[in-house]
Amino acid sequence: MVTRELDKNRNSAFAVFRDYYALTKPGVVQLLVFTAIVGMFLASPRMAPLGALIFGSLGIGLAAASGAVVNHILDIRLDAKMARTKSRPMPSGRIKEKNAIAFAVLLGLLGISVLVFFVNTLTAILTFASLIGYAIIYTVYLKRATPQNIVIGGAAGAAPPLLGWTAVTDQVESFALILFLIIFTWTPPHFWALALARKEDYTKAGIPMLPVTHGSKLTKSFILYYTMLLLIVSLLPFLTGNSGFLYLCGASFLGGGFLYYALRLKFAETSGASMKTFSYSISYLMALFTFLLLDHYIPAFWPE
Repeated sequence: MVTRELDKNRNSAFAVFRDYYALTKPGVVQLLVFTAIVGMFLASPRMAPLGALIFGSLGIGLAAASGAVVNHILDIRLDAKMARTKSRPMPSGRIKEKNAIAFAVLLGLLGISVLVFFVNTLTAILTFASLIGYAIIYTVYLKRATPQNIVIGGAAGAAPPLLGWTAVTDQVESFALILFLIIFTWTPPHFWALALARKEDYTKAGIPMLPVTHGSKLTKSFILYYTMLLLIVSLLPFLTGNSGFLYLCGASFLGGGFLYYALRLKFAETSGASMKTFSYSISYLMALFTFLLLDHYIPAFWPE
C-alpha cells in the first residue's frame, strides 16, 4: 500500500514537472541555445571561454524559456480554440495562470541575473530586449495585428547567435549581424509552412496569419521568394570572408534542398508538403550552423 502510494505521488510529481517543462517550449529553446552557442564559438579564435559558454547558454536559455511561458499565458484563450494547442497545460486547466506567471518571472529573473553577474551587461540588455520583443510586442500586438507578424516579430527569434557573440566579445560586430540576418530571413518561410498546415486553426482563432488573410497560393509564393532570398543571405559568411569553402559547399547544398521543398510546395500540390517543408527548415538551420562551426575549426578545408 505504501509503495503504491509512493509510486502515485512520484507519477503525479513527474506529471506536474512535465507540464511546466512543456510551457518552456523546450524544442524551440534548444534550437535557440544551439545557435547562441555557435555564435560563441564563432566569436572565439580557438575554444570559447568556458564561463561565457556555461553561463551565457544558461542565461539565454532561461530567458528564452521565460518568453515561451509568457507566450503560453497570453495565448491561453487562442490556444483553447485550436485543435493542436487546446490540450496544452494552461488551456486544459492543469496549470493555473498565477502559477505560470510566477514561473515566467522566476525564469526571466534568473536568466537576466546570470547574464548580468556572470557574463556582461550588453548581453543581458539585448537578451531582455529580445524577451520583450517576443513575449510582448509579437505575442500581444503583432500576432493579432498584421499578416506580416512573423516577418517583423522574427527579430526576437533571430537574436541568439548575436547574443552568443556578445557573451564572448561584449560588443556587436558585423559577422554577428550576418548570423542574425540569416535567422531573420529563415523565419518567414519556416513559420509560414507551419501556418499553411494549421490554416484552419488560425482561422478559427481569428489570428491574421498570411494563409488566412491572403490565401494559400500567395503564401506559397512568399515562401518561395523568402527561400531564394535566404539562399543568397546564407552565402554572406563566405562572401564577406568570415567563412571558407567548407561552409560555402554546405550552405549551397542545404539552400538547394530548401529551394527544392519550396518549389514542390508551390507547384507540386502534394499532400503534406507544407509540414515536410517546415520539418526540413528546422533541420536546415541546425545543419547550416553546424557547417559554420565546422568551417571555423577545420581550416584544412579552406582554399589557399
